[in-house]
Parts: sequence; C-alpha cells; structure tokens
Amino acid sequence: MVFEYMHSYLEFEKPVADIEGKIQELRALAADGEAVNVDDEIERLRSKSASTLKDIYGKLTPWQKTLVARHPDRPHAMDYIGGLIDDFTPLAGDRFFAEDHALIAGLGRFRGDAVAVLAQEKGSDTQARLKHNFGMARPEGYRKAVRIMDMAERFSLPVLSFVDTAGAYPGIGAEERGQAEAIARSTDRCLRLGVPTIALVIGEGGSGGAIAIATASKVLMLEHAIYSVISPEGAASILWRDSARAQDAATAMKITAQDLLQFGIIDGIVDEPVGGAHRGRETVINQAGDMIETHLKAMAGLSVEEIRHQRREKFLAIGRTLS
Repeated sequence: MVFEYMHSYLEFEKPVADIEGKIQELRALAADGEAVNVDDEIERLRSKSASTLKDIYGKLTPWQKTLVARHPDRPHAMDYIGGLIDDFTPLAGDRFFAEDHALIAGLGRFRGDAVAVLAQEKGSDTQARLKHNFGMARPEGYRKAVRIMDMAERFSLPVLSFVDTAGAYPGIGAEERGQAEAIARSTDRCLRLGVPTIALVIGEGGSGGAIAIATASKVLMLEHAIYSVISPEGAASILWRDSARAQDAATAMKITAQDLLQFGIIDGIVDEPVGGAHRGRETVINQAGDMIETHLKAMAGLSVEEIRHQRREKFLAIGRTLS
C-alpha cells in the first residue's frame, strides 16, 4: 500500500510521519540531481511506512479513535452527499426562524432511488467551519430536519442521515429559541417515521445533537467513528473535575463502533482504509454506500406499521440489553 498524499499526522502517528519525512528528503535529493539511485530505498521506506501504520491502527485505544474521528482531513458530510447522492437539491429554512448551515437537508437520488437526506457538516476549511458552525446545529436546524422528515413520509421517501457533530450548539440564543425542545421533537419524529431510515456516523456522534437525526431503523458507524452521550472531555470534567482525564473517560464510556456493535446499539460497521477514512476517501464512501444499499433493500416492501414496529423494538431492545 502506497501513501502518496501528505496528511496531517496525529501525535500517535509520529513514527509514520518520520518515515514519510525521510521519503520526502530522498525525493528532494533526486530532484536536485544528486548522482544516487534512491528508488530502492524509497520503496523500502514505503513498505515500512505501510507496515508501521497497519501496526498502529491495529491497536488503537478509544482515545486515539476519538482523535481519528475528529481528524480535519476526514471526509465530511458533503463528501458523502457528493459521492452517493445524485441530483441533490438542498432545502433551506425551518419556516419559523432562519436557515441553519450546520445541518444540511434536501432531496436526491441514492443509486437510482429517491431519498431525503439529513447531514451535519463541519466544514473542511476555516471559512467553511465558521459558516457551518463546526457542525453544531441550532434549533432551526432540527426544526428543518423535522420539516424534511414530514416531507419524506408524505412522499414515501427513505431518509438517510450522515451524522458528524460534537453536539448541538450550546449558545444562549439557541437555548432561548428552545434547543432542547427542538432536539426532542426531531428525535420523536425519527421514531415515528413510517419510512425506512438509516443513519451513518461518519465522525463524531455527539450527544442529543447526533441522536436527533440518528434515531433510525438502522444505525451504522465508520470503523473509527465515535458515538456517545457526551464528549470524553466533558465526561472527565464532570466525573473527575479534570478534562485532562479524557483518555480515561473515552475508555470507560465505550464510545467506539466495536463496543457499540457488541451492545446492540448500532447495526453495522463500515471498514476504513488502514490509517483512517482520510487515507482512502473514495473507498470508504463507496463501502458506506454499499452497506446503506444492503439495509435499504432489506427493508423494501415493509409496511408502514412494520417499519415503525421494527424501529420501536430496536430501541426497546437496547434498554433490555443494557439494563
């Protein structure tokens, strides 16, 4: 496996960064006309880089997975929409207050079939992050989600949700406009929908901000995504009054896809390329699409009542399992 693209390296990836740095130095020597054949050495270092990366990612801790889930180069919601949804038409506004750019909503076609789409977009650069408020939706974002879900049920469209948020926006204005109520109504609407719904956690699935659009018939996660009621830093601050113990909190809370699949909270894991989704964007997006398609086909032909019953039993089963 060859990694040509220079990524932003996480702290625990330093051994790989060092090897890649040596490769770049050798390439610079060759480009300067040095009379030395570096091809064999570059190939050896490439192999070592791939092997080292595989070893690192084969034993990630929950905290390290958290860092991967937050990686700035990771594919964002708009990347999944661009790769999986044809003829996407965004729909704006909640018809009460304003448009919320953190939560993208609209209609399109997924592999030929019409669908409704909800997606939390963090933004891929500074300007986009500010525009999308780092993926943290305000009440109008969740009210827009309810509006789109109402439309999806009216026209019998499956709903696909791409989840990636640290949590709902906690600002004073959002609280004044009924943030908690908006999240509760969106969650309730997810539960009552009579159409198939699939949620895919592509990065962070944080708190009620994620649950508001992830209470789906099937909940999927990327291999290195996280899904939790609170961030590890927030949990550490509450439990131990010390946010520096976030690593302990991440381990204790069981926030990884592997833990959550074992508990029956999610229904499937989308494999990521070695080194995370940002090292194979097209691959992971296509694999996510394949798993979504499989689950949609499994729900095709179910009646409205059957869909609601299955979703209800799914979430009741979580309570029975964990009680």
